[in-house]
Amino acid sequence: MANLVNRRLVANALAVLALSGIGVYTASNCWIKNASAESRSAEPQKVFGRGPAFKSLRLHSSESVSDNTKRLRFELPGGESSISGLSLTSALLTFSRPEGSWLPAVRPYTPISKLDEPGFVDLLVKRYPNGKASTHLHSLKPGDNLFILASIPGFNWTPNKFSHVYLIAGGAGITPIYQLAQGILDNPADKTKITVIFGVNTEKDMLLREEFDAYQRAYPDRIDVLYTVSRPGSEFRPAPNVRSGYVTRQVLAEVMGGPDEADTKIFVCGPPAMEKALVGGGFGQGQPGILQQLGYPRDRIYRF
Repeated sequence: MANLVNRRLVANALAVLALSGIGVYTASNCWIKNASAESRSAEPQKVFGRGPAFKSLRLHSSESVSDNTKRLRFELPGGESSISGLSLTSALLTFSRPEGSWLPAVRPYTPISKLDEPGFVDLLVKRYPNGKASTHLHSLKPGDNLFILASIPGFNWTPNKFSHVYLIAGGAGITPIYQLAQGILDNPADKTKITVIFGVNTEKDMLLREEFDAYQRAYPDRIDVLYTVSRPGSEFRPAPNVRSGYVTRQVLAEVMGGPDEADTKIFVCGPPAMEKALVGGGFGQGQPGILQQLGYPRDRIYRF
């Protein structure tokens, strides 16, 4: 069960550290000044490792990808000579002070850019009506800065450890799912097969569809993607990989190979209600989730 709460516990602990009064902004500014004075090395500089980071990133560009979602591109300190240095399935813990708020907002976001891309890191941020962090990030303009407290490790991925992974996402939970799929498919040595099941409210919420479509064209035998749309519009047209409805037991039984399929792992990320329906209550509480009802033991399920 520890893996079900790992990222949440780390984020909470680092948030307490951020609020303890240490001079994190000063530390970040000093680091940036020192980094600019260093000569370029043959190897790219890794900006983030595990744990505390205390970095300030300048917003390079902001792109609206739906009515409530933006793709925010941030410049890495060191420019083209630097990469994020993040491990696969890692997230960044952001620290911001929304206008009019006495308390800062501390939230984890999973980068969707390639982790070895030089110079930049991209976040896909969905704005929620009462979301202090997401509203603040959406208000940023190119040249504004976002403070990063730490990098948060996720699942310790090992190429080819599993023959097949099932990646189940809902809403903005697609970001760690996409990062994992991207990392697997971009590694020529990793032959893991991928099935993505992505539940959304409307057709406009099918985030990263172009990116997934491109991977399906490049690796037709390696990745399958199914979208379920719970509130389809009047012009909705179903397709072989797009259907109306929710991520139900029937859908998963149809798409997944069953608990007897060897060497498989299931990754889940979505709204709390969806995760509870799929995985069940935590620490033995509540009814078994849909995946347990289908026969999948908890040790084969990882919840971001």
